[in-house]
Amino acid sequence: MKKEETRELGPLIKETYSGIGLTVTDAVPKLPAVERVTEQRITIRKPREEETREEQKIEEQLEMPLPRYLDDEGYILPPLSIVKRSKTISPQLSVQNVQESMAILQTVFQDFRVEARVTEVTRGPTVTLFELQLAPGVKVQRILNLMDDLCVALASPDIRILTPIPGRSAVGIEVPNKIRGIVTLGDIFNSPDDQRNRPLLELPLGKHLSGQAVYINVAEMPHVLIAGATGSGKSSCLNSLITSLLFKAGPSQVKLILIDPKMVELSVFKGIPHLLTEVIVDPKKASAALKWAVREMEERFKLLAKTGFKSLDPFNQAIVEGIIDQESFEEPLEPLPYILVIIDELSDLMMISSAEVEDSICRLSQMARAVGLHLIIATQRPSVNVITGLIKANIPSRIAFEVTSITDSRVILDMAGAEKLVGRGDMLFLATGSSKPIRVQGAFVTQNEIEMVVNYIKKQVEPRYRQEIYAENSDDSGKSPFEDELLDRAIETVIMAGHASASLLQRRFRIGYARAGRLIDMMEDRGIVSAYEGSKPRTVLITMEEWKRMQERSREG
Repeated sequence: MKKEETRELGPLIKETYSGIGLTVTDAVPKLPAVERVTEQRITIRKPREEETREEQKIEEQLEMPLPRYLDDEGYILPPLSIVKRSKTISPQLSVQNVQESMAILQTVFQDFRVEARVTEVTRGPTVTLFELQLAPGVKVQRILNLMDDLCVALASPDIRILTPIPGRSAVGIEVPNKIRGIVTLGDIFNSPDDQRNRPLLELPLGKHLSGQAVYINVAEMPHVLIAGATGSGKSSCLNSLITSLLFKAGPSQVKLILIDPKMVELSVFKGIPHLLTEVIVDPKKASAALKWAVREMEERFKLLAKTGFKSLDPFNQAIVEGIIDQESFEEPLEPLPYILVIIDELSDLMMISSAEVEDSICRLSQMARAVGLHLIIATQRPSVNVITGLIKANIPSRIAFEVTSITDSRVILDMAGAEKLVGRGDMLFLATGSSKPIRVQGAFVTQNEIEMVVNYIKKQVEPRYRQEIYAENSDDSGKSPFEDELLDRAIETVIMAGHASASLLQRRFRIGYARAGRLIDMMEDRGIVSAYEGSKPRTVLITMEEWKRMQERSREG
């Protein structure tokens, strides 16, 4: 490590070099109302050789096969080198803009005789937070009354006043930066924070104005509602979350149901092996898929109850460690993947079948967390007709992008604030159990980067779609509109194979375990296969000739 050198760039900026980065202290002119400005960490690119070695090290860590029990033998996660870092903003310009804004704030306070002073400044990629200390006896309302005057003085279309700053006994003023920074997935993934040490469903959302990465743990949220006006960054947020997941999870760890009525936002993920079905663009099929998710949730609860577990993670761990007695089950149990249902535009679904969609979403949001099924729902129409009271009550985690009115902000967050955001990924994130949202600049991933990740994955594994997902109407027995036809094909399959098992039907027809098990039960009822006898395999009781004669008698009858 080189010995630190310090050199003066001028009366306002001081740089400190230590061989790996640059710290800029925003030293401001000696204004009587200013105490200090917090240090801001500015990233400087390292020499190319050092950067290349670091990227190779990251790739070596990530290009590792998933654990063997996940049945992804040979699957390799995409390398982080696909996503690139953003360009840094000139430190001199950042400091100059901060100083100008501070001087303007002090002038406005002096002109209106408000005894307040800026005590701390934190510059983020989108906004700068000025922390104010009010003199004893000064009402907070006096700062709020100056909002329009501050907007005019700062030449800003809108500012946001925090009364107080969460966790601080101070008032905050958030001013949009004249030169905005971009936060990319590369900035977060290539940071010193090792992504491998985080839980599987803990995904990067963006960066706080302090510069720290903000993560959301979908498994703990356990569902999230995203809303904002057109072009505010909703779809980019979804793309970023899905891409982040693909960097961390294999096809047997996480499965996806992508619903994209707009037909253009999520189509880039077409064909990835994580999908349970093709990207859904038909609202009627989307409603059917949500009903299937409810049935899958119920089947998982039955399985957990039978094995004596309350949630998915202990169940999967018990299978891995061999704790569960497999002999009591007809087919060997395997770890169940998480399932994420991601809806890009809820309003289109609500227009087609609002009652059915609302009922499915409410049932899933109330119960599905324990069995590893989670919802991520986005809409550009945050009205009470789309985001109903029942949906809001069951999805406490919210992400609000820029909206056009304070009414829309209250629909999403139950408070004002989203109408003052500046768009392009600027968001307010309200976590479960929090009373105040935090402001985050969303992580951005380019279309080209997404395509590179998708192509990298598609070359390794083919998708295996679940055919029963589009079965819109199902009775208590679980029959679907095309089950009779599938039953005949299933019978022919087991006769030709010489044995009957649910896993055989799963592989052949790409259906779920529950439906394969029902087909086996139907064969038993018809006398085609033997009854269940513990760990012994079922015997096929008829030949192909006998099956053909049974079909002929059925047609004649």
